[in-house]
Amino acid sequence: MTDNTSDAGLEAAPKADSAAATGSNHVEPLEGLRVVDTGSIIDDPGMIGSPHRGFGWGYVVTLGVLGALATGLAIYNLRTIVFSVFLALFVTVGLDPLVRWFERRRFTRAWALVTVILLIIALLVTVVWVILPLIIQQVSQLAVSIPAEITRLRDEGWFDQTNEASNGVVGAILSWIAKEASDPQVWVTVGNGLVGLGLDIANAITSGFFIAILTIYFVATYDATKEAGFKLVAASKRASFEKYTNQILRNVGKYLSGMVILAFCNAVYSVVLLSIVGVPGAFIIGIAAFFITLIPLIGTVLTTCAMTVIAFIHSPVSALIVLIFMLIYMQVEAYVLTPKVMSKAVSVPGSVVLISALAGGTLFGLAGALVAIPISAGAILIIREVVMPRRERA
Repeated sequence: MTDNTSDAGLEAAPKADSAAATGSNHVEPLEGLRVVDTGSIIDDPGMIGSPHRGFGWGYVVTLGVLGALATGLAIYNLRTIVFSVFLALFVTVGLDPLVRWFERRRFTRAWALVTVILLIIALLVTVVWVILPLIIQQVSQLAVSIPAEITRLRDEGWFDQTNEASNGVVGAILSWIAKEASDPQVWVTVGNGLVGLGLDIANAITSGFFIAILTIYFVATYDATKEAGFKLVAASKRASFEKYTNQILRNVGKYLSGMVILAFCNAVYSVVLLSIVGVPGAFIIGIAAFFITLIPLIGTVLTTCAMTVIAFIHSPVSALIVLIFMLIYMQVEAYVLTPKVMSKAVSVPGSVVLISALAGGTLFGLAGALVAIPISAGAILIIREVVMPRRERA
């Protein structure tokens, strides 16, 4: 096979000075080197390799596919840990503006870090000793009060007329709500859906402590970790990489901290409003409102709808009051609070928010929706600050 190939596709090259003598611009190869005719190789299957070589190539490809499947399966089995690490990193980025805020108040870097870590520990203690008992108490209260409130609502004089006008839709919805609220499994399912990743409430609490410990470690080593990561980049590109990375982290951190402030304001306002109108379970509804309103654009709308329905079960007048005051709050949040809090953060288009929240929520529940939006904000910042300027200079 070697002799046939040499006769068909390989030729001895003439000397380079013959090309100069003929005046041709074509540069011939040096004497002693051979040129391979690639067309003849493609036409001749024997040139690709022997059957033994083909078997080896297929074996290597099969091993690569099996390795990729094993890696994917391992990552899937470790998805809870991997997601917890990513969530702790996002929380750390969101806490960095708080550290810098303490530094601007004449705290040293060390004391600012210690103060933030102490705040995280205080939050954990508050969750364990105050928030969790209240949540358990109010879930039990709602499981009993919602069916009782619906029964009382059915006895109102206007209910039969309203139910008849809606062809029984109102009555069917209220019956379904009463049935679901009295089922303990529904509350477990709701908790699992909010936590995401298929975790139950006990595992969610354990993961929460794990994330908190990781966050404390990441906060304490934030600058050192960034410097170590920068050293992995080539020295010629390190300065620009460091500049854009710090800018992205600062903007995403401001975005995260701003969303937490807005969500906290919404939660406090919701608890106060529901307590004034006498709706049961105001505290747990406020806790849920805090996490839901971390999703911009749609979070406040969702909580307003849910609060109005719950208040309607208690009393139609209460529902009207809740709806009016929540609409007022939405205007204040949109035109006063958001511009003030989010003025220095990267803005995310509404369509990107909806798509990111839907994709993240589908994959990892509420936590996935919360993480997906900052990732989208970082991607938008990279496109705006890096990709588009390079295209303009090209």
